[in-house]
Amino acid sequence: MKREKKLKKPVASFILLTNIIFLPLFFLVGAISMLEYPAWVFDVMFCISSWSSTFAFAILFKKIYPRQSFIQFVKDKFKNKLKFSVILTVILIQIFIFLMILFLVSNNSEVDSIFTISSWGMLIYFFFKNLIAGPLGEEIGWRGFAQIELQKMHSPLKASIIIGFWWGMWHLPIWFTTGFVGIDLIKYILFFMISIISIKIVMTAFYNLNQNLIIPIIIHQFFNFFIGIINGNLFDLIMYNAIFYLVVALLIIVINPKKVLYGREYTNVINRKHFMI
Repeated sequence: MKREKKLKKPVASFILLTNIIFLPLFFLVGAISMLEYPAWVFDVMFCISSWSSTFAFAILFKKIYPRQSFIQFVKDKFKNKLKFSVILTVILIQIFIFLMILFLVSNNSEVDSIFTISSWGMLIYFFFKNLIAGPLGEEIGWRGFAQIELQKMHSPLKASIIIGFWWGMWHLPIWFTTGFVGIDLIKYILFFMISIISIKIVMTAFYNLNQNLIIPIIIHQFFNFFIGIINGNLFDLIMYNAIFYLVVALLIIVINPKKVLYGREYTNVINRKHFMI
């Protein structure tokens, strides 16, 4: 019986393939926008492009876990019982940040409305489009695989910073669609990376407290959704997000609840669970 070879650098291979898949899809989305196709065509292709990390992981799966089922792997990421306290905490933190940003924007804004959505129908549509395009498309690969795989070699905090950096770099083509140039673009990228790495640390801490992928999906969803419905200057929005999420991340690093981010870590692969002490 022929023995299947495992990838020597699965996380690096995943990141590389994710970008290889994403770039042509991103340019296709741009072409659709320039050619003024109907909005629904743009939205569909935008959602598909955001799933590049899941596509990459699915393609590499048998080389990473030769004897496992991809479907079962995904199911296992959602099987642990959700903790109400964890869900409530992450939602309250993000609502607080949203309200603080809303307050700052409303004081500095000259527009008629501080919201980008004008009806309940559009709000619901944006919510679910955002869910499909962002959290559902990205979390299986970036969090469900890459983060957990790196935690086998590094502390969760170090793994978060590494994955947060590469997750941020995956967005690189999008940075050049913002309209910023020169020093403004550099500042935008800096605040963007701070917010991405900070939210990654927050995701890791709460995911490790509950071990269910629903947790980072919720955090990711509200992170994108709240910033998307505020009608404000893009630079200000990303700056406020970076500041507030950095503060939250630093507090979690200091508190380190149940040693979920660093400390002596032992991984027990029995029943595919990770236990930290």
